[in-house]
Amino acid sequence: MKKLEVTSLSSRGQIVIPQGVRDRLDLHSGEKFVVIGEADTIILKKLEIPSFKGVDKLLKKTRDLAKKKGLKPSDVDEAIKRVRAK
Repeated sequence: MKKLEVTSLSSRGQIVIPQGVRDRLDLHSGEKFVVIGEADTIILKKLEIPSFKGVDKLLKKTRDLAKKKGLKPSDVDEAIKRVRAK
């Protein structure tokens, strides 16, 4: 453990993670944590980027919609070129 730091619990149940800890762990506003409490110990575990489970279903729906609308790979290539030209 690098350095102990002290914080407190607000009346709304909020705890500030000290700046030094946030810097060392590269924590940013909006990060999500799993909270585990047992006896007099609280553990915060940062949640990692969610898995891509279910993305294949989304891709299939997108491909089906593109096919239904008659989009071709060349249409996508042209759209990318137009956006990059801006």
